[in-house]
Amino acid sequence: RAYETSKMYRDLKLRSALIQNKQLRLLPQEQIYDKVNGVWNLSSDQGNLGTFFITNVRIVWHANMNDSFNVSIPYLQIRSVKMRDSKFGLALVIESSQQSGGYVLGFKIDPVEKLQEAVKEINSLHKVYSANPIFGVDYEMEEKPQPLEDLTVEQVPDDVEIEADEHTDAFV
Repeated sequence: RAYETSKMYRDLKLRSALIQNKQLRLLPQEQIYDKVNGVWNLSSDQGNLGTFFITNVRIVWHANMNDSFNVSIPYLQIRSVKMRDSKFGLALVIESSQQSGGYVLGFKIDPVEKLQEAVKEINSLHKVYSANPIFGVDYEMEEKPQPLEDLTVEQVPDDVEIEADEHTDAFV
């Protein structure tokens, strides 16, 4: 059950039920660090205007005109985040891991200062996440393990004597 309920922390998701009333549906332990309006998704020829949510677990973009046109990219699946030139000008480019499909996702943010800020913030949060990942699974140990000293048993010497016998063959 824990594996199934924690997929959003691990898997890149396209067109999922991420947004409700123009707000990101937060995962447990997830916090929004920034909401960036006016972000163009460059996946089509004309682009789609939308909004970025930058959290401590993932980056989410959704189209303003259609909430179900979205992408959730967990930091766990991000290979790199950088600025690159595109036919639309300077863009924020996110490369996902091979196991998540090896996507190259481009986003246009104006002005350039806002773009640079977003790249810096995402890279910073990615670094923090990598050092201390959140997988969406909490656990508590029912019993705390006892200290090794309490479990160590003193070895008692055996009270056994070996006597020499004139028969060396067991079958005689």
